[in-house]
Amino acid sequence: MPTALRSLLPAFALAALVTGCGGSVTSSQSVIPQAVIDEAELHRPALRLIEPPPTLGERAATIALKAVGVPYLWGGASPTSGFDCSGLVYWTYSRLGVELPHSSYALYERGRRIPRSRMRPGDVLFFYGLGHVGLYLGNGRMVHAPETGRSVEVVNLRGSYYGRGFVAARRLVSS
Repeated sequence: MPTALRSLLPAFALAALVTGCGGSVTSSQSVIPQAVIDEAELHRPALRLIEPPPTLGERAATIALKAVGVPYLWGGASPTSGFDCSGLVYWTYSRLGVELPHSSYALYERGRRIPRSRMRPGDVLFFYGLGHVGLYLGNGRMVHAPETGRSVEVVNLRGSYYGRGFVAARRLVSS
């Protein structure tokens, strides 16, 4: 045995003796050491991740979803009588204390322009020369009031009529 290893042998033997590795194992002894559980640890509440409060836009998207199924009504801005596209946006944000115009063209002047790749729930989406609006929900979907004879609905923008007519997205301040 090389001299360097021979000088470490007593240290290994002492470490084995201290950690209990030097003794024989009988059937009543466990090879796996038992974990020591601190009594206080048993009563400590589990850690929970704290989620940030929803943004204004996320809250708006949640409110707008409650209008799904309400009939379209030109000039409408109420779940009891019906909605047109800008009326749905107007009504949704009014529930959050945000005053908006009831006009897709006037809505376009509010907030700041957002690239399509950066849209978030609650962003106001504009289509076909600003003649139609909806609210972005996330995952490529929006909620909107489409046209007479239909009701407020959720649609996927990818490959749809609305996706092809997309003009812009605007985020209202604080959303």
